[in-house]
Amino acid sequence: MSGEIVLVVLIIIGLIGRSPIISTAACVLLIVKLIHLERFLPAIERRGLELGLLFLTFSVLVPFASERIQSKEMIGALLSWPGILALVGGAIATYVNGKGLEMLRFDPQLIVGLVVGSIIGIVFMRGIPVGPLMAAGITAILFKLFKLIADRF
Repeated sequence: MSGEIVLVVLIIIGLIGRSPIISTAACVLLIVKLIHLERFLPAIERRGLELGLLFLTFSVLVPFASERIQSKEMIGALLSWPGILALVGGAIATYVNGKGLEMLRFDPQLIVGLVVGSIIGIVFMRGIPVGPLMAAGITAILFKLFKLIADRF
C-alpha cells in the first residue's frame, strides 16, 4: 500500500474518530509528499518528537509563566500526597520511556504496532496520543511480563 493511501486512510480514521491530531498530522505529511518535499521527512521524523514535547512542555509551563501558580502553592503541592505521588509517577514514567526508547532502538519495526495501537486507543477509547516512547515503554513492560509468564510454563 502506498504512503499516500495510508495517509488518506489515517485522515479518514481521524475524522471518524474525531481525532484532529491524527487527521492534521496525516494531512501535513500528505501535503509534504504531494508537493515533493520528501527530503524533509527524515528531519521531521528525527525532530518531530522533540518539537511535540517542546510544545507539550510549553502548555504545561504556561501557568508558571502567567503566574497563576505561585511558589508557595508549588511547595505545598509537592509536599502533599498527590504531589508526592506525582513525583513518583513522573520518575516512573521517565524510566518507562527510557525502556521504550531501548526497545525501539532494538526493534524499530514495532513502531507500526505502536501507531496502529495508538490510533485504536484514540478512536475507540478516546485516548490522547502522547508519543511512541510511552507506548513502547508499556510494550517493553508487557514483553517482560509475557516472557516471565511464558518461561514458567
